[in-house]
Amino acid sequence: MVRRILVTSGLPYANGHIHIGHLVEYIQTDVWVRFQRLIGNDVTFICGDDTHGTTMMLRARAEGRTEEEIIAEMHDAHLRDFNGFGIEFDYYGTTHSEENRQICTEIWGAFKKNGLIEEREIEQLYDTEAETFLADRFVKGTCPVCGKKDQFGDNCECGAHYEPTDLTDAVSTITGTKPVLRRAKHFFVNIEKEHKFLDEWVHSGALQPEIANYLTGQFLNDELRSWDVSRPAPYFGFEIPESSNDYWYVWFDAPSGYVASTMQWCKLSGRDFDKIWRNKETEVHHFIGKDITYFHTLFWPTMLKVAGLTLPKRVHVHGFLTVNGEKMAKRRGTFILAATFLKYLNPSYLRYFYATKTSGRVDDLDLNFSELESRVNSDLVGNLVNIASRTAKFVQKTGLSATYPDDGGLFENAARIGGEIAEAYENCDYGKAIRLVMECGDRANKFIENAAPWLLASDKNRAGELQDICTIGLNLFRQMAIYLLPVLPNLQSEVEGLLNSKISSWDDAGKPVVGVAVSQYKHLIKRVERAAIERIIEESKQPETVENKDKFNDSGDVLVAEPLLPDKISIDDFTKVDLRVARVLEASEVEGARKLLRLRLSFGGDESRQVFAGIKSVYKPEELVGRLVICVANLQPRQMKFGLSEGMVVAAGAGGDEIFLISPDNGAKPGMRLH
Repeated sequence: MVRRILVTSGLPYANGHIHIGHLVEYIQTDVWVRFQRLIGNDVTFICGDDTHGTTMMLRARAEGRTEEEIIAEMHDAHLRDFNGFGIEFDYYGTTHSEENRQICTEIWGAFKKNGLIEEREIEQLYDTEAETFLADRFVKGTCPVCGKKDQFGDNCECGAHYEPTDLTDAVSTITGTKPVLRRAKHFFVNIEKEHKFLDEWVHSGALQPEIANYLTGQFLNDELRSWDVSRPAPYFGFEIPESSNDYWYVWFDAPSGYVASTMQWCKLSGRDFDKIWRNKETEVHHFIGKDITYFHTLFWPTMLKVAGLTLPKRVHVHGFLTVNGEKMAKRRGTFILAATFLKYLNPSYLRYFYATKTSGRVDDLDLNFSELESRVNSDLVGNLVNIASRTAKFVQKTGLSATYPDDGGLFENAARIGGEIAEAYENCDYGKAIRLVMECGDRANKFIENAAPWLLASDKNRAGELQDICTIGLNLFRQMAIYLLPVLPNLQSEVEGLLNSKISSWDDAGKPVVGVAVSQYKHLIKRVERAAIERIIEESKQPETVENKDKFNDSGDVLVAEPLLPDKISIDDFTKVDLRVARVLEASEVEGARKLLRLRLSFGGDESRQVFAGIKSVYKPEELVGRLVICVANLQPRQMKFGLSEGMVVAAGAGGDEIFLISPDNGAKPGMRLH
C-alpha cells in the first residue's frame, strides 16, 4: 500500500545564511524523503523561511531596508545553498504570506471558539534604548533554576523553562543595557485544558522515548503553563485581527508556515489540501532540532488538534553539531557556511559523513574533518567506486554477460539484506544502513581481488570468464549504489550512464542487469584532499574581535584582540574601504565603560550614525561636538554591549593616553570620500 506522507524540516530563520550546523537537519530529512520515494511512497517535502519577530525588525531598521526586501534576498540565498547540497523541496515558502495569515486566523478562531484564549496584562522586559519590548531570545541572564550564567530568556542549558522576568541579572542582548519592567496586554492559550490529549499524544509513539520521557518529567507531570502567544507593537509579524497593535508571537505563526506552504504548493500543483492536512490517512513527519522540541511537541499539536488539522505521525528530533569535539567557532574556522563548503568540496562528502553519524536518536553529531577524509576515501573511493573502476574498463567492448553468472550467492545475499537496510532508513538509522552496505562492498571487493580480472584480460581464451567476473562486479556495484541513492542521489545518473540501464525503484537492487553495453568509465567520486579542508577552515576564520567574540571585562569595556592583518594588501583591497568625512553632532560618555565615548556622526543631509570610540581618556565629549573626523563608513555594524556601532573613527597613536584623531584640512565637508 502506498503511503501518503508530508515531510517538513524546521524553518530556518531569514536573518542568517545556512551553515553546516543547519545542514545536519536538512540532509537527514532529504535522505529520508528520497528513501520513501525510492520505495514508492507518495511524499511531499515542504519547508520555508521563518521571517517574523524582533530580530528581523531590528535588522531592517539598521540597514534602512524593508523587511520584505531582506526576506526575498535571504529566501534566494537559502535555496541556493540547499540546492547546492542536493536538498530538494517540493515547495519552499515563507511565513510572511497571505496563506499563513489565513491559517493563523483559522487556528486563532478555533482557540477562541473552544474557550482557550485568555487576555491579561503582564509585566514584560523593555529595552528603553532600542525602544522595544524584548522577546525571550533578546534577554540573557542567570538561570533561576540552576544558577548558570549567560542563559537566554526562555530556557537554560540545564533544560529548565521560565519567563524572561525570572532571570537574575537580566541584560538586553540588543543594546547591552539593563531592561526595565513595563506592563502590556498579552493573549495566552490555556493549553492545560488539552493536558489529557497531550499526555496521550506524547506517549502514542510519535516521539522518541527519550523525548517522551523528557516532556513527561519536565511538563506533563504538573499543570501546564499558559502559552503567551502575542507581542505588543513595535513588532514585525501578523497583527491580531481584533486587537490593533498586538501581534501573534513568532512561535505561533512559524509552525503554521508548514500548513501555509502546503496550501501554496497545492494551489500550484492542483493537489487537494484537505487530503493532506485534514485527513488521518496522511502521515505528517516533522524533522527538528532538540532546541525547539518544546514548541513542536506541546504547543503545535495543541494548535493542530483544536483546529481539526492532521496531527504529526512522528516528530524526529536530532541533536546539535560539534566540530572536532567543540562548538562551532568563528575564531577556529569551524563556523562554516554552506556556501564556503561548496567552494572547495563535493557536497556528497558531507551528505555521506552526516549519514554515517545519524542513528535516529537525539545524540549530538561531531564533524571531525580527519574522520570525514578517512571515511570518504576508504568507503566511497576505496570500497564502492573501487569495484567499478577495477571492472568496467574490461567490458567496454563486450558489455555485460547475457545471463547472470554464478557468484556464490553474493548478489542474492545482498538483495536479502535490502530489507534490513530499508528498515534502518525508515528508522533514520542511516549509520546502520551504511554499515550494511559497506559490508556488501567488502565481500564484493574480496571477490574481485581473488578473481583478478586484470590478469585474465591478457588471455583471449578466458574472455568469457573475464566478462562474467566483471558482470558480477558491476552488478554488485550497482546494487550498492541503489542502496546509497538516498544519501548520494548524484550516483543515479552516473550509474545509469555507465551501465545503460534505468534505476526506477528500490526493488531494482534485487534484479541484476545483463546483456547491456558498458560505457567508458569516468571517476565517480574523487578522494578528499586535505588542502581543500584547510582552505575551508582558513576562509571561515575571523579575527578575535568584538563582532564575533562578544566578550567584556568586569568594568564593561570591550576586550579587543590584536587584528590579524596580512603583511601586504593590494590596491584593490584598499579601495574597498570607504573613508568619509563626518561631523560630530553629539558626544557623550557611556555609563559603565572606562574608555568609550558615544558619538553621533553626520555625513551630510539627513544621514547620521552612532559610533563608539575608545578615546575617553584623551578627549572630553564637549570638545568633540562640531569637529570633523574621518570615519570608516562601510564597516559592518557591530553589536556591542552598550549599543550598535555603525562605523569607526580613524585615530593614530600607541593607545592609552596617546591617541590622536585624524581630521581633514579646512574646507572639507561631511560626506566627502577620501581618495
